[in-house]
Amino acid sequence: MQHNYFFPLFFGLICLVGSAQKKQAGPVIENYGEVWSVENPDFKTDVDAEFKAVFDIMNSPESHTEINRSIETAARFLNMHVQGGVPQSQLKVTLVVHNKASKDVIDNEAYKSRFGVPNPNYDMVKTLMDSGVEVILCGQSSNSRKYPKNELISGTKISLSAMTALIQLQNEGYRLIKF
Repeated sequence: MQHNYFFPLFFGLICLVGSAQKKQAGPVIENYGEVWSVENPDFKTDVDAEFKAVFDIMNSPESHTEINRSIETAARFLNMHVQGGVPQSQLKVTLVVHNKASKDVIDNEAYKSRFGVPNPNYDMVKTLMDSGVEVILCGQSSNSRKYPKNELISGTKISLSAMTALIQLQNEGYRLIKF
């Protein structure tokens, strides 16, 4: 008698795939920053702590139509911690933008005049700002790359330099996150 093992194996795989965990965005940033849920981690998150993070954003994709995944990391940070039980009010996030990433915080009109397409980061940056994320552009990069304040996404601040902003924020208890 010949056994057909294919059907039970196939059915088992379908069940496994169907119940597989998926990355999920939100609840803070709905369209960006998908993260995995981590059930019962051994190293527990202190949901009573304040998390102050400064992201050093200096790189950017060569493509003018691709979002900057380093900026999206801030959305992941917010989403994963709120999903993990940390109240959003305990999350303080700042992006310090410089170097090649400077172009990622200019408004759609300025971006389109330079690169022929709207800024793919515009909606993500605005959503982050609307969620309380502070965005600071290095003044040195602003000047050397010719991105004046009037061409920046509204709400973006300019500092003397990225170095200055990073030092000041770390002096205020922010922890540097660099990728």
